[in-house]
Amino acid sequence: MLATDTPENDMPGLPYDASAHFDELIQPNGRPRPAAEVLWRHLSELGPAALAERQDAADREIRAIGITFTVYDGGVGVDRPWPFDIVPRIIAKTEWRAIEAGLVQRLVALNLFIDDCYHDQRAMSAGIVPSDLVTGSPNFRPECMGVNPPGGIWAHICGSDLVRDAQGNVLVLEDNLRVPSGVSYLLENRMVTKRVFPELFRHCSIEPVDPYIGRLANMLASVSPGTGDPTIVVLTPGIYNSAYFEHAFLAQQLGVELVEGSDLIVLDDDCVYARTIEGLARVDVIYRRVDDLYLDPDIFLPDSALGVPGLMRAWQAGRVALVNAPGAGLADDKKIYSYVPDLIRFFLEEEPLLDSIPTLRCSDPDSRAHVLANLPSLVVKPANESGGSGITVGSQASEGELAEVARRITEDPDRWVAQPIIDLSTAPTLCDGNVAPRHIDLRPFTLLGPEGAYVTRGGLTRVARREGSLVVNSSQGGGSKDTWIVDLEAEEAPQWPKPIPASVSTATS
Repeated sequence: MLATDTPENDMPGLPYDASAHFDELIQPNGRPRPAAEVLWRHLSELGPAALAERQDAADREIRAIGITFTVYDGGVGVDRPWPFDIVPRIIAKTEWRAIEAGLVQRLVALNLFIDDCYHDQRAMSAGIVPSDLVTGSPNFRPECMGVNPPGGIWAHICGSDLVRDAQGNVLVLEDNLRVPSGVSYLLENRMVTKRVFPELFRHCSIEPVDPYIGRLANMLASVSPGTGDPTIVVLTPGIYNSAYFEHAFLAQQLGVELVEGSDLIVLDDDCVYARTIEGLARVDVIYRRVDDLYLDPDIFLPDSALGVPGLMRAWQAGRVALVNAPGAGLADDKKIYSYVPDLIRFFLEEEPLLDSIPTLRCSDPDSRAHVLANLPSLVVKPANESGGSGITVGSQASEGELAEVARRITEDPDRWVAQPIIDLSTAPTLCDGNVAPRHIDLRPFTLLGPEGAYVTRGGLTRVARREGSLVVNSSQGGGSKDTWIVDLEAEEAPQWPKPIPASVSTATS
């Protein structure tokens, strides 16, 4: 039904068909969902022409500020303006509270699992996770065995990818624990949206996203090995990295130095120092945006010019904190992902609050046979890639592409997993002057430190700009939206299901 078809009331509407998929703003009967009523009425009163003008204004703002992302064409990086759609995605605060609890539960369990893998390996001994899946993972770091980061926390920052299925259920698509990116765009999206729709922010109770920076600063300081005010730096691979905009943005917002590997040195006292015009300055905490294998040429790739010789030695000695810790990417593996519900039950003795998507590991002969026989109805993913790289959506692939995927799975089954195709929810998106449904996902960010946890009030909503496409990554042609957590009524602070073990409390106010 079109959103304009509302005979039972006089709610205005834009021409919009929400009948094909679960839509975030519009119900199947054409009525806006309760949290979206004010927004939809306002958009309808503006009309397509005025919306297009505001979209143009947002695009000019993005270019003027210099919000960019990098795509690679023939190996050459090209900066492009950040793709942004002005129609926000809305989630009711009551629903978001439940999602928050599930994200905290998941990250706590993953941290307990990572710590266990580098210490007692109880989960492997109990048969919860096969030992060869852990020790054979390309993200397992033997150099981390026996290391005790502050609070036993390895993954301090997680960018979880969430989707909603055809029934409206929220599912965790994957966990990003190595160097999760995108939070700068979440924050910039809000800034631009406030300028596009200032009137709505004056009259709607929209949860703020800007507290994230303060929470991030507090978390980074809480893991410092020293006393007093810690010196914190953001470590970047450099200007040619696709996420360099975010590295510079976060350093500026945190009020800390943005450094490259050549700016740091480890001395014989196993401490890390930054080279400054005033001499060497001790560094306590490194928010690193460099992958494990490039961190320390003495330990990992000897020809890496991005890292710092001796950095792992300093971290192992407890003289510097690394966020996220080396080895945390072990839980980033999409094969490990399939065991997360069992890990929650094992470590927390709780049922998962958020569901995962059933995942077939092609290393298993029976699963591999099923995948090869049902490729058109599955999404095939490499187990250790990110950014949408290597993903094949069976229903949208040609026969030749499916044949190539089958060949790759047969030749190297350990590298692949498969999941059922999820009918992703849609949200109204401005396309060629009209508002039309486009598939979306959501990446909220969870912080976890010795002093507690914090979840962004919303996240980075990514949108597939092509009609029918399920691929939302910006590197694959996707765009983004602001995400509004709307408080429809006053409510009490959330009550978490159970106290978090290992001295990790929750602090989300």
